[in-house]
Amino acid sequence: MLSLGLLVVFSISCGSKEEPIFPEKGNITASVYASVTVWPDSMYRVYASVSGILENHLVEEGDSVRPGAPLMHLTDATPRLSAENARLQMELARQNYSGASTPLKDLEVQIKTAELNFRDDSINFRRQEKLWSQQIGSLADFENRKLAYERSRNLLQRLRSEYARLQKDLKSQMIQAQNTYQSSVVKTSDYTLRSTIKGKVYALYKEPGEGVLPNEPLALLGSPDVFLAELLVDEIDIVQIQEGQLALVTLDAYPETVFETRVRKIYPQKDERSQTFTVEVRFEKAPDILYPGLSGEANIIIAQKENVLTIPKDYLVGRDSVRTLQGMRKIVAGIETLDRIEILEGIEADTKLLRPQQ
Repeated sequence: MLSLGLLVVFSISCGSKEEPIFPEKGNITASVYASVTVWPDSMYRVYASVSGILENHLVEEGDSVRPGAPLMHLTDATPRLSAENARLQMELARQNYSGASTPLKDLEVQIKTAELNFRDDSINFRRQEKLWSQQIGSLADFENRKLAYERSRNLLQRLRSEYARLQKDLKSQMIQAQNTYQSSVVKTSDYTLRSTIKGKVYALYKEPGEGVLPNEPLALLGSPDVFLAELLVDEIDIVQIQEGQLALVTLDAYPETVFETRVRKIYPQKDERSQTFTVEVRFEKAPDILYPGLSGEANIIIAQKENVLTIPKDYLVGRDSVRTLQGMRKIVAGIETLDRIEILEGIEADTKLLRPQQ
């Protein structure tokens, strides 16, 4: 009976002995996880620069548009009235400067009359001056001719100066009126919103009759056939991401397909709410049908190695040690995945490893 009991205890103790494992050679790929949202390339939201009422849409969702194509029209009577008043002021200023009834015409007539009077008074004065030099005639006649000559000359000079000043003032008034009118036309044109790209209308956010403010989006436009994916990467992982890296994307709409994309742009501003950075990737070969807002997941490949020594991560003690039959050993680790880690130094392929003690 005693020997049988010893045999049973011996069998149980042998059966509970821990089985070691060996490191494995193979390929390892390290990646960073990110959530995915699909958007059209060149996407932008249309905003109004003025306040008003949405009068009507000039396009529908799904329409293709070209640069400069009108999208919608806002209404507000004030800018139109201001533009009309500015036009009338411009026309009046133009008539005053170069029209048939310009004030300059009156001055031109006065100048021509003054020129004739000045010419006559100049001739009479020179004639009387010559006679007086010969002691012919009286001093009073000479002085009267001289005074008439100077008056005619001064009047002509004054009229010419007044003409130049009035011409300059009227021209300036006309230019100012033209600028005011052009400015009012620009403000009026702000009430017709236009596309800045060749693309597609994906969304219209307001209905006719609704009020519009400058900070409200009114439409969503983007490329009709080129789509990008925005990846949200945790701030812990963003330093490992570089432009050109391969990102494997799966979309909820295509659960059985893995799409290859490339990192195109890394936005440097962190979203404080989600503590993530936005990374933009471009599809190597996109599916035939995509819609803005499609979601999914991505793994950005940050490192790949072939035929390297790896062990399960749960056999690692701390960050730099493993447990062997001969005791604890220090190792130098390389890249890692969720479940395995590369071993650069410290153990060999024939080293027997034991699971860390609990």
